[in-house]
Amino acid sequence: MKLLITGATGLIGRKLTEKFLNQDFDINYLTTVKSKISTIEGAKGFYWNPSQDQIDSKCFSGVDTIIHLAGSTVSKRWSKSYKKKIYSSRIKSTQILLRGLKILKGSHQVKHLVSASAIGIYPSDDDRYFTEESEINPVSFMEKVVFDWENEVNLFRFEGVKIVKLRIGLVLSRRGGILAPLKIPVYFGLGAAFGDGKQGQSWIHMDDLVGIFLKAILDEWDGVFNAVAPNPINQTKLMSAISHALKKPYFLPPIPTFLIKILAGEMSDLVLDSHWIASDKVIDHGYSFQFVDIQKAINNLIR
Repeated sequence: MKLLITGATGLIGRKLTEKFLNQDFDINYLTTVKSKISTIEGAKGFYWNPSQDQIDSKCFSGVDTIIHLAGSTVSKRWSKSYKKKIYSSRIKSTQILLRGLKILKGSHQVKHLVSASAIGIYPSDDDRYFTEESEINPVSFMEKVVFDWENEVNLFRFEGVKIVKLRIGLVLSRRGGILAPLKIPVYFGLGAAFGDGKQGQSWIHMDDLVGIFLKAILDEWDGVFNAVAPNPINQTKLMSAISHALKKPYFLPPIPTFLIKILAGEMSDLVLDSHWIASDKVIDHGYSFQFVDIQKAINNLIR
């Protein structure tokens, strides 16, 4: 099987590429930096520039499945200009991928697209669990971004491509993601929950996220799936688990919501929003999680 990966040099992309190369997949990848075309050993790089509608159509040669991860990080302050970048990086990259396939007019062999999405498509709610069947009525900035992103992905069906949208939760990883910034205050004994600490945190260990991508590809999944662990926890429990793993005290009161909003602006939604997301569908499709307990997951990553 031959894959084309966008976002191959990002947090998730690096881990996926490493896994797939070890599984003897043939890998093409797209990069917006020409100097990175030859940086992934064992894979073949191609240049693209979605903002300029540029893509090297040779990237599709022999490819069966596209893994679409491209998109600017949301972990920067959301200025007006950066919000545009968050949105356009996801929409434009998806559009140019589809346009690249259309230019080939059926001469490609792409049959499957597995695209990243996010649980940010669901509304913040302290009480409700959301499934893939929950009604989506986007209101917040992030809800609208993910909603429009998924709609662009849906258009691949008109090219005869089966699509999977993985709504990814809070990714726990050694290399980065949400865990890295949360560890810092805890390490100095200053760990505290954000807001009231009751907001739902639907997390997933990086190893399980990679496993879900692999399962989706090999079993040719179709549709929307929540890529989250079976046991979401609240924010207080997450910070407590990090403190326990680092053997640090955890006694400070939560950081007030108003202060977080002053410091982080609209980006504070990332830590204040509450998401209780169900993972039943990926389990029903045969995926067996390695990490279902938050403490064991954190302990595995902080060693």
